[in-house]
Amino acid sequence: MFRRSAVAALAATALGLSLLTACGGSADAQSSGSGGLSSVTLKVGDTGWARFESALKLAHLDDTPYKVKWSVFQGGDLQLQAVRAGALDVASSSEIPPIFAASDGKANFKVVAVQKGNTLLQEVVAPKGSKITSIAQLKGQKVGYVKNTTAHYFLYELLKQAGLKWSDIKAVPLLPNDGLAALNGGSIAAFASYGGTIIAAHQQGATTVGSGKDILSGNFLWEGSDSTIADKAKRAALADLIARVSKAFAYVRDGHEKEYAQVTAAATKQPVSQALQQIQDGEKQRPTVAGVTGDTAIASEQKVADVFEELGALTQPLKVSSFWTDDLNADLEKALAS
Repeated sequence: MFRRSAVAALAATALGLSLLTACGGSADAQSSGSGGLSSVTLKVGDTGWARFESALKLAHLDDTPYKVKWSVFQGGDLQLQAVRAGALDVASSSEIPPIFAASDGKANFKVVAVQKGNTLLQEVVAPKGSKITSIAQLKGQKVGYVKNTTAHYFLYELLKQAGLKWSDIKAVPLLPNDGLAALNGGSIAAFASYGGTIIAAHQQGATTVGSGKDILSGNFLWEGSDSTIADKAKRAALADLIARVSKAFAYVRDGHEKEYAQVTAAATKQPVSQALQQIQDGEKQRPTVAGVTGDTAIASEQKVADVFEELGALTQPLKVSSFWTDDLNADLEKALAS
């Protein structure tokens, strides 16, 4: 699907613009009994801002017996491009990006874990002053969306619910920041996006036209490169890291929402009270909890892939189980239980 040279350049650029890079605790102090983890470095992606890394620091779970180099991207699709280019070991995304990253049959990664998460801030928004208040009113309009992401999926499903086809709108694929600029500049009538972009859009007066919160499954995926999965020490480190992220959000829910909101607000440029409400609403809707791979989660993603084939975004059927693995399950179950 992607030309390798373009992917490598994109990944290098994204990594160069990484917001935060951090290492874990002292390898010397923690190498004893760590199964060689002190020699491991995991290059891990995050979307929007350093929310996973920040949660780990808040919960005092960032002192890992291996090194972690975090890089922030605008979407899970860009993370998987970086994995394909060899610039990342680990990506985190919704169900959608792996479908497209694997659609050419040359995926060099596998889904290794499923993290439940909230589906709030997944919206189609119209700019301040717009008369558009419903999805049905988008017929014939230019509508921006983030291609090959949750935004692509829920926009299509919202159009169907409104009795419209994809061809009934003038769909414009845009990166999150470009889409926000186009929305505010008046070159598109609405924009389908997620996370920080939606927060920023509302801060600038945008209104919600439609939401994907009841369309999306809430399954967010951790993907590891084939080389990472094949390395016993890296595999153990990855299981430990995913478990730590899950435990960090449990810590947030256990009376530390305001502290996390303060960190979130600083990163997203929003009032602490607003960030706090979003965190509380999100964790109430669907707590951030990691789990192992299995048939139910695979079936959920297969349903999404089938929708994209129906949309015409996939040119041929895709069997998503081809890029899932249970190789991390035993290590992850042990790490989650510890």
